[in-house]
Amino acid sequence: MQIDIHWLENWFDRFNAQYFDNNLPKPRFHIGRARTQLGTMSFKRKRTWGRTTRYDFAIGISNYYDQPEHGFKSVLLHEMIHLAIAHSGVRDTSPHGVLFQKMMRQLNHDGWDIRVSTRTQGLEYAKLDKEENKREFVVLAIEMSDGRCFLSSVNPKCAHQLNAELSRIKEIAHFAWYVTTDKWFERMPRVRSFRGRRVSSQLFKEKTEAMKPLLF
Repeated sequence: MQIDIHWLENWFDRFNAQYFDNNLPKPRFHIGRARTQLGTMSFKRKRTWGRTTRYDFAIGISNYYDQPEHGFKSVLLHEMIHLAIAHSGVRDTSPHGVLFQKMMRQLNHDGWDIRVSTRTQGLEYAKLDKEENKREFVVLAIEMSDGRCFLSSVNPKCAHQLNAELSRIKEIAHFAWYVTTDKWFERMPRVRSFRGRRVSSQLFKEKTEAMKPLLF
C-alpha cells in the first residue's frame, strides 16, 4: 500500500480525536521516499522574553516501502506522540524517553505497533508504476464575485498561511483546496502568494471535480 496527503489528513484527524482529545495542532504534511526513516516530525522554535514557543509543526511519512495500512497508521501515531510532547512544552528524558515510551505503550495496548526505532527489515520496496509516481500538487481554486475563476498551484509550506487570509478578501465568492497529480499543473509555478491562472468556468469545473478535496 501507498498513502497520499488526503489519507494523512483523514487519519490525523481521527487519531487526534480518538487519542489526543483534539488537542494537537494541525501540522503541515508531506510524503517522501526516505529509506531509513519511516516518519518524521519537525517544528520551529521562537524565544521571546525568556519563553520558548514551538510552531510550524510538520509530519512527514515515507512511501519508500510497501507497508500494510496498519503499519502506516502506527508510524503516523509515532509522529503524533512526538507532536503531542513538543506542543505541550514538556521536556522528555530523550527523543524517545520516558514520556514517549509511556504514551507508546498506552497506544500499543489498543493494538498498534509503534516502535522506538525504525525497522525496515522485511519490508518490500514499493515499485511504483507510472500512474503512482506522479508529482503531487496542492491547488487553490478561487471563484470571484464577478464570476472570474482562478487556479493556483501553491507551495505546501504556504498553504495554511494563505488559507487564513482568504476569508478576509471580500472580492472572493468561494474558494476550496485540492490535491492532485494532474500534469496540467506542472506548467504552473508553485506560488507563495495570491497568484493564479485565470481559467474558463468550464475548465474550472472540470479540474475541481477531478481533484481530491483538501481540508484545513
